[in-house]
Amino acid sequence: MSKQFSRRDFLKSSTAIAAAAVGGHLLPSIALAQSDLPFEVAAEAVNPLGLEAGTAVEGVFFEGGFGRTYIDNAADIFRALHPDNEMTVEGIQQVSEILRPRFIGGNPPDVIDNSGAFQIPMDSLVADDQLADLAPLMEAPALDAPGKTFGETLFPSSQADGVFDGRQLYLNIAYTVSGVWHSESLFGEKGWTYPQTWDGMLALCETIKSDGIAPWTYQGKFPQYMVFGCLMHLVHKVGGIETIKNIDNLVDDIWKSDEVLQAVSMMHQLAANGYILPGTEGLTHTESQAEWLQGNAAFIPCGTWLENEMRELTPEGFDMVIKPVPGPDESSYASVVAWPGEPYIVPVNAANVVGGMEFMRCMLSKANAQFFAKEISAIMPVFGGSEGVELSSALTSALQVAEAANGGFNYLSRGWYSDLWTAVKNATGELLTNRISPEQFAETVQAAADEVKADSDIPKYTHA
Repeated sequence: MSKQFSRRDFLKSSTAIAAAAVGGHLLPSIALAQSDLPFEVAAEAVNPLGLEAGTAVEGVFFEGGFGRTYIDNAADIFRALHPDNEMTVEGIQQVSEILRPRFIGGNPPDVIDNSGAFQIPMDSLVADDQLADLAPLMEAPALDAPGKTFGETLFPSSQADGVFDGRQLYLNIAYTVSGVWHSESLFGEKGWTYPQTWDGMLALCETIKSDGIAPWTYQGKFPQYMVFGCLMHLVHKVGGIETIKNIDNLVDDIWKSDEVLQAVSMMHQLAANGYILPGTEGLTHTESQAEWLQGNAAFIPCGTWLENEMRELTPEGFDMVIKPVPGPDESSYASVVAWPGEPYIVPVNAANVVGGMEFMRCMLSKANAQFFAKEISAIMPVFGGSEGVELSSALTSALQVAEAANGGFNYLSRGWYSDLWTAVKNATGELLTNRISPEQFAETVQAAADEVKADSDIPKYTHA
């Protein structure tokens, strides 16, 4: 895995890194006209940010589980709205490796999807003042929601984690529900019922194992999937939102508390009882997900991008669905980790800051949100984004889970303290391969939290 750069060394290093977008795909500008738009645009919404005609706009985007068709669709909307401006979009995977040299050189793209396993740590970008304040965009008229500002078309609180000291520095373009996935058809065939307690989960795992199927797999080389897809659910179910806030707020010894240690021990039971598919540790995210789709494991943790990411490999009639992680008792069953994600940024030193913001106005339009729901089977945090769209079993189950959880909860410090959450990820990988105990996990992660808390160079934030 590519090194994650800490805030203090993000712009200090001058190491040369190839900036060529290996495997990227560049889509050139195509001249369109406003008549190509699938909606009417009010006069005040055509160019409220004052994009200068004839200027070029460059977008570089992480091309992962959501693919790139929704990005191309937003680019088509942009080109139809601004036919005199050149708009290029490029898809990459190694975001930090490719774009870090451009930030160092002072010539970053105008708009970026800073996502994926190799994203640039957002806390580094914020602390080094690399991101433009998106207030003008939030206050601008929405593209296809007459009478509303752009900000008013977005789900309440969906952009809260992108606010730093009162400034909106990034926008999340996807709303993700995470949890445990299984095949509804497999469960129907076997007569299995998804459990609502952790004891029920362990009992079902024993039944599944005796049937010759591994109960669980996970994205072995990227154990953070088990953090957001299992562990943090259990922390909330055991300790409630106050424990989540205490983790975010770096409360002393929180990782060694009874609540967190109980949650870690519950997750560790999957490894201790042999309920994880052998060889999982060496699998990438897509490889483990393929094993699951082939019926070699019954459960896998993931977010709602899973359906689209694995669409070409999903057997007909698989009927994937997402469920909450079961807790200590049925009363805590409904809670889930859910978050706005896929953060888009406009670098403050970009050549065309206004152009970057204008592309984001097209990206988060109602029309593109509906395209996202239909073609990607995923949710944008845009009002009306799923209107008139026929939903798959996966997306239907995700919406049901989110509704039952009243939108779910999120832990915010993973966007604030990247070094801490790298330690959590690594310790989770060690725990799930039985190389460390739950107590050693707690000691290791608490040491990382203490180091972050003691570092005066790292800005601190509060989960109120």
